[in-house]
Order: sequence, then C-alpha cells, then structure tokens
Amino acid sequence: MSRISSMARLRVAAALEDERKRDLELQQNGGPSTSSINKNCSSSYGHGSPVGTRGRLPSVAKFLSARRRSKSHSRLLDSSFFLRIVAAFEKNSSCGRHCHHSHLDDGLCGRFMRRKLLGQHANNSLGRQNDPYDSYRLNGNSNAVIEDGNEADLYSLQMDMPIKVLNGSPGYINILDGLNAWQLVSELAEATGQPAAASFKHVSPAGAAIGVPLNDTEAQSLMVADLSIDPRRPSLASALARARGADRMSSFGDFIALSQKCDEITARLISREISDGVIAPDYDDQALSMLAKKKNGNYIILRIDPKNLPAEDEVRTIFGLKLKQKRNAAALSTDSFTDVAVGDGGEITAETVDDLLVACVAVKYTQSDAVCFAYRGQVIGMGAGQQSRLNCTRLAGEKAANWWLRQHPRILSLPWRANVRRAEKANIIDAIVAGIRVDDTSSMSLLQPNSIAKNAATEATERQWNNYFATSVKALSQKERKEWLDQFKGVCIASESHFPGRECIDLAKQFGAKFVVTPSGGANDDEVCEACEHNDMVLVHTTQRSTLRNSLLFQRNIWPSRITPILKL
Repeated sequence: MSRISSMARLRVAAALEDERKRDLELQQNGGPSTSSINKNCSSSYGHGSPVGTRGRLPSVAKFLSARRRSKSHSRLLDSSFFLRIVAAFEKNSSCGRHCHHSHLDDGLCGRFMRRKLLGQHANNSLGRQNDPYDSYRLNGNSNAVIEDGNEADLYSLQMDMPIKVLNGSPGYINILDGLNAWQLVSELAEATGQPAAASFKHVSPAGAAIGVPLNDTEAQSLMVADLSIDPRRPSLASALARARGADRMSSFGDFIALSQKCDEITARLISREISDGVIAPDYDDQALSMLAKKKNGNYIILRIDPKNLPAEDEVRTIFGLKLKQKRNAAALSTDSFTDVAVGDGGEITAETVDDLLVACVAVKYTQSDAVCFAYRGQVIGMGAGQQSRLNCTRLAGEKAANWWLRQHPRILSLPWRANVRRAEKANIIDAIVAGIRVDDTSSMSLLQPNSIAKNAATEATERQWNNYFATSVKALSQKERKEWLDQFKGVCIASESHFPGRECIDLAKQFGAKFVVTPSGGANDDEVCEACEHNDMVLVHTTQRSTLRNSLLFQRNIWPSRITPILKL
C-alpha cells in the first residue's frame, strides 16, 4: 500500500467520502447501505477482501454469484475495492499475469463465438448483405478456399463493419491490398479534389492517378482509345486508365481502388483487364452487374464506407509480440510544397502541384525504401521495397522511361494481327521498349546492339516474332530511344525518406526529373541541394519525415521514437 501514489490516495479518499454521502441519502430513503454491499461481497470473496489467499483475484464464478445476490443493490463494490486491487498488483505479479491471460482468453472466446455465430456462413466472403455479424473468415493464402490449419479472420470492434463484400471471396492479401489502396485514393482525392484510382499488387501500388483528361496519344498508349472517356473533364475512368497504365505488367492480377462511385464506363474498363478485385464506396447497378460476371462470377467486389475513420492507434503482431503506433493521419495538401530549398518556386504550376501530391501520397503507401516518379497526374514509375534508395531511384526511373517510350510513334503504330490478345500486346510492347525481344513463348533475350542482327537473321525467331504482327517489326535503335527520351522533361520525383546523397539526384535527372520533394533534416541535405542546383532542378522540402511514411501495418520499416514494453510479466 505504501507504494500507491498520494494522488491515488486522494482520489480514493474523495470517492469514499462521496459514497458515505450517498449511503446517508440511501438510508434516509430506506435503501441498502455500502456496508450491506460489502457484507455480500465478503461472504463470496472471504475476509471482506476482493483478493483471496495467495494474492489471487476472485474467481469469475464467485464474482457472478456475489453480483446475483446483490442485483437489487445500486452498487456491487465500493471504491476501496480498486485500492486493494492496486495493492495486489504491486505485491504479487501473478495478478498481472492473471489479467494478461484473461485478455488472451477473451480473444480466444471472441474468435470461438464469431465462428459459432457465423455457422454455415463461415466460409462466405466477408460481409455479405445477409450476414448480420461483423466478422468474417478469410483465406490465409491467395486462393479462394479456406484450408484446414490455414485460416484467417477479419473482424472489427466497431458496431458496424466498414466494408462489405458484394461478390467473390477475398483472401488475406486481397484485404491488405484493398484497405491500403483505399487509403491512398481517398487521401489523394481529398488533396487534389479530383477522382483517384490505384492499382495495388502485394501491398504496394503498381500505379496511382487522378482523373486528368487523356489526350489522344495517352488514350492510345493506355489502350483505351476505343472507350468513350470524356477528354474534356476529369473522370474516374481516366484515373483508372492512368493508374493501370503506369506499369501494365506489374498490374496484372492487381487489386483496384476507386475514390468514388464506380460508373458503367469504369466498370467496362475493369472488365477487360486481368484483375483480382476492386474496392469503392459504391457501384452503379450496371457497373455491379458487369463486374459480378468477371472471372466466372468470382471477381472480388468490396464496398467501403467512405465516412469510416479508423482508430488512432494501429497494432501489429509479429512473432507473438504486439507493436502499437499512432496512425499516420498527417494529410498532404496544396500547401505542403511551400518550402522551396533550391530553384525557382515560380516554376511550380498547379499541374506540378498535382503531380507532387500524386508522388507523395503514393510513396506514403508503398513499402520502403520507396521512390516515385509522377507526371501528368499519375505515377509513371515506382521503385518499391528496395534496401537501397539508389536502386529505388534506378528502378523507378527505368519504369518512367518505359512509360514514355510506349508513346513513341513507332510503338503506337505497331501492325498487330487481329488475333493478338490485349494482355499479349501489353507484354510485347513492354518487351520492345525495354530492349527485349520474345524468341519463343517461354524465354526472352536482351537485345544488345551486336545481337540484333544475329537474332533477326534467325528464321525461327523471325517467324515467332511475326506471329504478332502483320508486317516485319524492328526493335527501337539506340539512337531512336535516346532522341525520344531526350524530349522527356518536367517529371516530379518523391522519396518517403531522405536521399542518401547526390547520386540519386544525378540519376533522376537522366530520367527527366525536374521537381524533387523529400523530407528535410537528412545528414546529406547540403549535398542533395548542391546536386539539385547543379542539375537545374527544383527541390521542395516537407516539414516532417512522417508525412510521407505510412504506419507500421504496411511498412517493412518501423519508425516509432522508441519501443518500450508496457508491462513485464
């Protein structure tokens, strides 16, 4: 008792005084007093104390028994009960273990009851409309079938589950992709005031974009020229076409997120792509009907409540240990890029601000290390999950260069045969712009300058290559590639953490980067500033590093100021 703080003693004393006054009022009105309540408790717990022999807390059965006998009383326990509990915790750590195990038991009981309540609907996708319970069984793998010993749960402590499944059976990774992608598009739409879309693969964006209207060249390179997408106004369909067109090969089998209600033309675009699922706040009747037929009726369609606000803390369990961290709720806006460290801030137009927002929001929801290139309201190159930021920059830059090369006049005018499928076209185009040529259906060879003639001279290779084209097609020469890439300028680049040195800046310049945004406070900030000044680039600093970094739930790296155990048992 001596270790209880004086403030706690004062609070308990005040509570006891309040109870004494209430007892007097109850006695005047003919009600039971606190002494009678304590008497009932004493008969169950023994010796008038809530702590029995050997410092153990009373059993649940005894506690409930005392409550049943005291159900007519206004209070079961007086405030001194809690003072004794504190003393017991200080005296014997087994009390702490008791509460800890009770917490674990609650989780196991909750899981058991969720499974029981779900009954025959346990294998249903999460949140079908006829399912009244806010917990669902998921597939632990990527398949749609839950196998014994490999089950996963999704449940919410809120009154209502914020997501509902309208079609399909989501797996564990599907849920991670969907929830992370939804955060990205909702934040991007809020920051720019335009529709937003994202293409997620393995908990990182393959592409993300806002609905900047498509010009004719972009519509053709993104393979949507045959759709009636409005070229004058921002649209959700434009955002999706841009998001999936950033890196089409990486977007195969993706999970799509839409910031607003899915309309028919957006659903038509989704229906012809290779995709696993979509999440959106709502769907038109025609759009829902169209998407529900995809993948033989197994396409995953999630609806999310756009007004849902998650808890302030996010928790992750790794190797039996729980990590808790504040959710990164820092929002980016058009006012986030006023700290111009290098260059002329007057060069930052409204369109540039949108590109900076796209790049910054995208890297926030990407596994670190992450570097993003953005242009024309979309991600054009994402370097994700690399241990080296220089490698991130190189990977993102190469993807950005390929995105620009796909708009080369020779690529846009390829003489395709009528029977070539959409996915095959995307793969062949990527092979051409990357300097790779398909020799057969199972292998690819890198086209070095001295091997082009050799490959072209091989009749079998030529026949296989021309299976895709009506006339012979030559690879882009090094001169053609350089001349086209030299025209690529005005690109925005963002990093979710500090650049380690000028190497990243020099490399980004080779891929058309003009605007750089990165958190300030790095050890080599002066070197990075010098590199930007030398390359005639505009450098913008964000005020805090955490603005561009997501919470620990989806990041490989965890950046709390410190991690301390809450309770040693």
